[in-house]
Amino acid sequence: QVQVEESGGGLVQAGGSLRLSCIFSENTLQTDTATWSRQAPGVPEKARELVATIAWANGRTYYADSVKGRFTISRDNAKNMVYLQMNDLKREDTALYYCGVRSGSDSEMTDFWGQGTRVTVSS
Repeated sequence: QVQVEESGGGLVQAGGSLRLSCIFSENTLQTDTATWSRQAPGVPEKARELVATIAWANGRTYYADSVKGRFTISRDNAKNMVYLQMNDLKREDTALYYCGVRSGSDSEMTDFWGQGTRVTVSS
């Protein structure tokens, strides 16, 4: 079991910046990817939006079109940490942000998620 914990959320004005952090517990499993996703108010959990993903081995990244050019995902392999730098925030970025880590073996991978950190963007 991998424990995941997010931090760094808060209230920010539109146009401002926030940096989210995520730490996950040491494990003997292979870490494949780390992901930030978000759930906007009133949106069901199953409709959570994938925001950004980073490959643990080579740092390759993927971004949703809605955040491309404004958000940056990064990692610190030695510390088991993942970051999401969010710039030029918009009201529509208001959401509960979750960090997820995909770990396992070559034959089976499992996603582990934190409880989320809330980001509120005011106009």
